[in-house]
Amino acid sequence: MTLDTLLNQLPKSYSQQDVALVRHAYEVAASAHGDQKRKSGEPYIVHPLSVAGILADLRLDARTVAAALLHDVAEDTLTKVPVLAEEFGPEVASMVDGVTKLVSISEMAALPADSRDPKVESLRKMLLAMVGDVRVVLIKLADRLHNMRTMGYMTPEKQRRISRETLDIYAPLASVLGIYQIKWELEDLAFRYLEPEMYAQIKRDLAERREAREAYVQKVIEVLQEELAKHNIQASIKGRPKHIYSIYRKMKRKDVEIDQVYDQQGIRVVVPEIGDCYAALGVVHTLWRPIKGEFDDYIANPKENQYRSLHTAVYGPAAKPLEVQIRTPEMDRISEVGIAAHWRYKHQTRHDEVYEQKIAWLRSVIDWQSQEQAGGSDFLATVKEDLFRDRVYIFTPKGEVIDLPAGATPIDFAYRVHTEVGHRCRGAKVRGKLVGLDYQLQSGDQVEILTAKRGGPSRDWLNPHLGYVKTTRARNKIRQWFRQQDREENINAGREMLERELKKLGVDNLTYQEIAGLFNYAVLDDFLEALGTGDVTPVDVAEKVLQLSKVEEAPKEVSIELPAREAPQRPAVSGGDISVQGAGNMLTIVSRCCNPIPPDDIVGFVTRGRGVSIHRRDCPNVSRLDNERLIWVAWGASVPKASRVKIRIQAYDRAGLLNEITGIFKEEYINLEDASAVTARQDNLALITATIQVRDAEQLSRVLTRIERLPNVREVRRQKG
Repeated sequence: MTLDTLLNQLPKSYSQQDVALVRHAYEVAASAHGDQKRKSGEPYIVHPLSVAGILADLRLDARTVAAALLHDVAEDTLTKVPVLAEEFGPEVASMVDGVTKLVSISEMAALPADSRDPKVESLRKMLLAMVGDVRVVLIKLADRLHNMRTMGYMTPEKQRRISRETLDIYAPLASVLGIYQIKWELEDLAFRYLEPEMYAQIKRDLAERREAREAYVQKVIEVLQEELAKHNIQASIKGRPKHIYSIYRKMKRKDVEIDQVYDQQGIRVVVPEIGDCYAALGVVHTLWRPIKGEFDDYIANPKENQYRSLHTAVYGPAAKPLEVQIRTPEMDRISEVGIAAHWRYKHQTRHDEVYEQKIAWLRSVIDWQSQEQAGGSDFLATVKEDLFRDRVYIFTPKGEVIDLPAGATPIDFAYRVHTEVGHRCRGAKVRGKLVGLDYQLQSGDQVEILTAKRGGPSRDWLNPHLGYVKTTRARNKIRQWFRQQDREENINAGREMLERELKKLGVDNLTYQEIAGLFNYAVLDDFLEALGTGDVTPVDVAEKVLQLSKVEEAPKEVSIELPAREAPQRPAVSGGDISVQGAGNMLTIVSRCCNPIPPDDIVGFVTRGRGVSIHRRDCPNVSRLDNERLIWVAWGASVPKASRVKIRIQAYDRAGLLNEITGIFKEEYINLEDASAVTARQDNLALITATIQVRDAEQLSRVLTRIERLPNVREVRRQKG
């Protein structure tokens, strides 16, 4: 890449002053970077030249191309932003400064959703700057694209890390802005390094089928072109390129083999006017039979990134699935470059309505003022949720479109419509039929919320195991409602929730005050209030209690004497699942009488010829064992992939109850070792006991919660003995 190459790529609409600005930016950048080299050994200036070239291909304005040439100057050289402002003016300098600050977007990718990292506040400011001038993000995307194209000289570990970051952050960001041209290439390049074998296999299969695919598509084009001409519809038709990562995602989503994806060919039809789009759709559906459920009208209901097109799938010639996109030239232009299309003008003050809608949406995404009581972790979760997740598009009863993250529920929808609608939500109809409040909405659903005249949300909505709420926005609104309620009411509700959770988990060796201390609450009522308002959830309690619960005192009538030493801490490295202090890698057997699971407090019993038997410290059988053969044991760093647990369920018997319980086990991929059920004739009360294998305490808590919510179930809990 050279200056002459870049100058030849510049849009023909550039004036002499525009070209001079780009040339001057190159001269300053080349001088500032001097003898700096890239890992490949080539001069560093090749990188900013290539980034500028990508943006020139998008036909962006001269100031953006100039800022692209200078984008690494402030960070990597002695020439700083104030100098650039004097040389090129505040607009170019501001873009360079913005790109420099966008470095923190990479750090965001590594932060967990519940992070309280101080970077969150700088992220907030960065995103505000981003929507102030979207060209900053366009430069950063072009920068990442060129880096991905030239990663061959990096270590495999760095290649994977950068590729994962690209797939998690940058490709979705390009999608949000509607720049599919960059999104697709970023995804394919990242996939190449993350899954090299699968990437090579798909690429090889595509190459092998290329001639047959191109011949088929050409035949389709000829047939459709002739038919459209009969209806006086002018159209440009071309094959739609297949992207390797999108093929891979379709394989995973539909759980099909590669061959079943490749048979689906794609064409794009570009017609002069919107009316022609629908006329062409009629011709396509007349020629070939539509595939049920595969039609999307993004013209009447554009995506949030302003993407517009008609999508349909039909059984084409030879009954092969054929994907067809129909759009106007303007729609086609925006589908490729998205929001970049709005910066193709010489005067940056010219913003059209679509652009303003996009900016308004981006601002609404990061408007934390609407959730004043939300913390930094809530803000980060909201950003990740609203910017970087797949979306579904839902209709209100009036036909308005509301977009939500994939997996959103009617409650999420209700809170997006209005806070009061969310608070008073009691039910929902989807496409005219009643659904549960945990129903996962699908694109195209029309939702009607059924409300009460008064009242508020349920605390169950905040329990992540129950799946009622997906979005951070809805959770924040629910918590705010409970914070405004009477303190005593929240304390009582919190106490009931804590008692129920501890009973369910079979934990009785901790006081409420000790549990409050695990969450750094000195005053018990403050902790109970936090539970009642949803700031702390029963799931949080389950995780803390099962991980940090103290060793239970032995029964008073029995004295269990272990060696006079401290209980061993979990070793950093262990050769097995359980570490036996002072005995090396002895054979260990998990006792079936109490079935301990990590992180239960455990004790070992040296058997005769069968190694060490592992019991829970509170197992009733421990009191009957020989004290001299009890030894200290601890869970190793490598805990069992599945642990055996006994559970006890009390429920009023009814048809299908056992099927629903085993259905939960199946959905959670839990192995059911044995089960028994006894029903009392007098009161029809069934007692069901089951031995299951769970991965960890979190999964156990979730399963018990789901069973507890089944109709007719009175109680479910973990059984100790």
